Amino acid sequence: MKRSVLKLTVIGLTVAAFALTATRSRGVIASADDAAALYKAKCAMCHAADGGGDTTVGKSLKVRDLRSADVQGQTDAQLLEVVSKGKGKMPAYEKTLGADKCKDLVAYIRTLK
Repeated sequence: MKRSVLKLTVIGLTVAAFALTATRSRGVIASADDAAALYKAKCAMCHAADGGGDTTVGKSLKVRDLRSADVQGQTDAQLLEVVSKGKGKMPAYEKTLGADKCKDLVAYIRTLK
């Protein structure tokens, strides 16, 4: 009897751990997909899909190449400041997107290197 209860407890905990891991994995993927979609909607028109800035608007505004060592060498806090508060002709996104989505954009920019 005690072995059966112990086996059921172990099986239950294993299933719960697996479900939690699977849920977290899907959450990370959804967040990465969301950040990519957000970048495409808010940033790509100037910075290009690859971050290089090779768009008509990007060239006319002389936007920075987000893949460059100069941009990638900045801290997350520095990049977040630019995304949140804006800089030059780049608009501020903190009020319209919120702090978490601005952080997601910074994380996505890191993937462009």
